[in-house]
Amino acid sequence: MSHDAAPYLERCFLFDATEDSYPITEISGTIPASLRGTYYVNGPARFERAGQRYKHWLDGDGMVCAMRFDDAGAHFTNRFVRTGKLREEEESGRFVYRGFGTAFNGDRLRRNVMLEPPVNVSVYPFGGTLLAFAEQSLPFELDPVTLETRGEYDFQGRLNSVTPFAAHAKFDPASGNMVNFGISYAADKPALHLYEFEPGGSMLRRRRFAIGAPHSNHDFGLTPSFAVFYLSPLLMDFQKFWGGVSVMESLRWEPESGSRILVAPRTPGADSFTIEAGQGYCLHVINCFEDGGRLIVDILELEAPVYPEYQPVPDLFANVTPCRPTRYVIDLANQRLSERIAMTYDRAPDFPSVDPALVGFAYDEFWMLGISACGQPGRKFFDQLAHGDWRTGSVDDIYQTEPGVYLGGEPVYVNGSILVEHLDAREKKCEMWVFDASHVAKGPVTRLPLRHPVHPGFHASFAPSAAA
Repeated sequence: MSHDAAPYLERCFLFDATEDSYPITEISGTIPASLRGTYYVNGPARFERAGQRYKHWLDGDGMVCAMRFDDAGAHFTNRFVRTGKLREEEESGRFVYRGFGTAFNGDRLRRNVMLEPPVNVSVYPFGGTLLAFAEQSLPFELDPVTLETRGEYDFQGRLNSVTPFAAHAKFDPASGNMVNFGISYAADKPALHLYEFEPGGSMLRRRRFAIGAPHSNHDFGLTPSFAVFYLSPLLMDFQKFWGGVSVMESLRWEPESGSRILVAPRTPGADSFTIEAGQGYCLHVINCFEDGGRLIVDILELEAPVYPEYQPVPDLFANVTPCRPTRYVIDLANQRLSERIAMTYDRAPDFPSVDPALVGFAYDEFWMLGISACGQPGRKFFDQLAHGDWRTGSVDDIYQTEPGVYLGGEPVYVNGSILVEHLDAREKKCEMWVFDASHVAKGPVTRLPLRHPVHPGFHASFAPSAAA
């Protein structure tokens, strides 16, 4: 390619991942005393098999990595999520199922109508166990220590293998309840399903909301009263999908249709409402909270969908558009938008996170990954850890890697620290890094080197030692 803003990036993707479990030695710096528990991150970790190659980042087989912190130090474990898809493809020696962004001649769908997705998007501790998520299917239960796959988790039989269930669950910090959603793409009546589960896994409630169009939606916001969805005009065309193409090729972008914010009450009986929200695209919500008679909705807003930039592996983000942290303020009494505020930081940020104790409540600080070369030609990747603050309305605290060095995985906040993957493609080495959450620009306070390289992850979480 004529310009390469991400040297050696192929080394972060095109290799065979090694499963292992071992104590971390030669730790640089000191592990904070407040960091006791287990960090988990999930992500795609196999893109090639028998001469076939997935072309989309979302297609790779899922692998969960765990870093356990205790008074003795740190211990790392990583394992593939052993789904039926993975086992069948290992036995056949080739890719069998269609991916999100890759279709093969003679590939298959589950029950001839659905993807058999890799479980590669997120991982969350819940109810004393560990759940790894795919998009639009049941999560898989893993052993929280060994990461051994136990099988599909159906919430005490309340869900089944065709239940629409998204990968981006939220957790109510007051109750410990899990809230999640799924979209059913019936041609005449597309609907959003909202679920809430108690920490033991029992379903507390389930609601259904008509959405008018088959929106592709990944994330949402949660407050004590509402689940909040930014519905972008990225729509699913199932006729194309059933015709043999990938999900990526079945999505159509209709900015002229506009975006909407759906405010869905968590409690039964209360009515939902929507407001118009311009023509942007939102993959991830930063946080939402109620402020008197106002609802604050904070998102990362792009000019266009980002999924096309996840291909072809490994030449990603060649044409990624600017993205900004953006705040929408909604007047709940009038059900109208009263204010929109966008920060100036536009380095295509993604994977935003906040203090888990403040999910759904007033907050100021958040962390995310950014791409310094956004706007330049050629492939590029995440090479910034950015710390935003709504009190200043800006992103002034930024850690920048060197060329050929990248960051992976959603930054996770734990008691004043931020954890993130550090991927040195020049040396084919990976480490887990710990930052002071208030001063990420100063660089890591702790570096934990790994024996083998790992792939850049997607979503991550942390289980305190009492639940780890």
